[in-house]
Amino acid sequence: MIKGLRPLLRRSTYAGALFAFCGVLASLPLLSLALLPALAWRSAPESVQFVVALLVWAALIGLVGLARTTRRVLVLSARRLLGVALPEPVAVGTSTSPPARGTATGAVPPRADRWRTPLWLLLHVAVGWTGALAGGVLLFAGLTLPGGWLDAEAGLSLFGRTARVSGGWESWVVGLGCLLLAAAVCAGVTKVLRWTAPRLLGPSSAERLALAAERELRLAERNRLAHELHDSIGHTLTTTTIQAAVAGELMATDPVAARAALRSIEESARAALEDLDYVLGVLREREAETAPARTLADLPELLDRLRHAGAVVEPELSGDLTQVQGTLSRAAYRILQEGLTNAMRHGAGGPIEVRVTATPEALDVGVVNATGGGAGIAVDARTGSPSGTSDGPGRRGVFPTSGHGLPGLAERVRLLHGEFDAGPDGPRRWRLAVRLPVRLPA
Repeated sequence: MIKGLRPLLRRSTYAGALFAFCGVLASLPLLSLALLPALAWRSAPESVQFVVALLVWAALIGLVGLARTTRRVLVLSARRLLGVALPEPVAVGTSTSPPARGTATGAVPPRADRWRTPLWLLLHVAVGWTGALAGGVLLFAGLTLPGGWLDAEAGLSLFGRTARVSGGWESWVVGLGCLLLAAAVCAGVTKVLRWTAPRLLGPSSAERLALAAERELRLAERNRLAHELHDSIGHTLTTTTIQAAVAGELMATDPVAARAALRSIEESARAALEDLDYVLGVLREREAETAPARTLADLPELLDRLRHAGAVVEPELSGDLTQVQGTLSRAAYRILQEGLTNAMRHGAGGPIEVRVTATPEALDVGVVNATGGGAGIAVDARTGSPSGTSDGPGRRGVFPTSGHGLPGLAERVRLLHGEFDAGPDGPRRWRLAVRLPVRLPA
């Protein structure tokens, strides 16, 4: 009994009823327009006039429901008053985001989807009027019957018997029952609207596809940013750690070299902060002022930072690197950055060979460095996953690794339809080689 009365005591029940009654008020101007044809056809029977007015009224309500603004207002109102979780309507085919694979640009929602909002609006008005009339009569009776206020009385005829209530304690019982029934009407109206709102105002099939495509693009962008952040911050932390150690050793014997190492640390940290600010800005769904885009044009600066860290770098560049632009140039820079970071972390000293060859057909980049006595970590050329381990050459104990660098590179190369190879190159050498096509295959 008490459980059944709980919906009657909730504020959300009457907020939903208010939403239904707003539909009644909004339909009144259309009702006055719908009465004009019936009034003009005075020779017709009253029943025909009533049906004509009702049909014209329904048609006008349906036309109002076809407007996009109407649906947005209804969705916003249903969220606030009904408490239904409804996403914002998606303008299918007009989004600025790239269309999903297999989705035609400018697609029009199916005809059945376009009539969902007019159908909801008709249901909204019908339920609102039913609830307003029934609830209004019950509320009036519940307020006037007790004590015979306004000389009110109630009568019920059933199977030839009539019962009347005009005063006394019976009037109070019947009045209370009418008030409870009026509250039950509000609860029923709210329940009907809450049940139908997700089905008629919720996203259509075309909108679901658009939302799924948008989520897919957002996830792909975040994965790309994760790779960018790993490459940039990982490289900066590696070089600055080595540069700080070098600066500490040279502070007393060679202050000039120590200051140069400290300046390099400052420049590296500033570049990493720019990358971090950009990535965090995107993840927080706000646009950063500038988007750092490191390309092969920034390769000399990258190699200089490594030299300041005490590394011996032997670059071998061939071809016109200035002609490599866009995504290919940015990807090549990040690949070289990750390869050089791994060489600094796990290498055993000695020169680090950097090879970049640009041809009209492909871009070849590679990093070769010396390792310790072990064979290093063998990597599957297709997936980039480690397939074996070693005791760890060089600085493995100084620079812990997450193991995500090479798999991330392999995934980046796979998306660009390139070839990836990483693994031992002889007994004491490690080789990273990547070949990226200049033109993607059809």
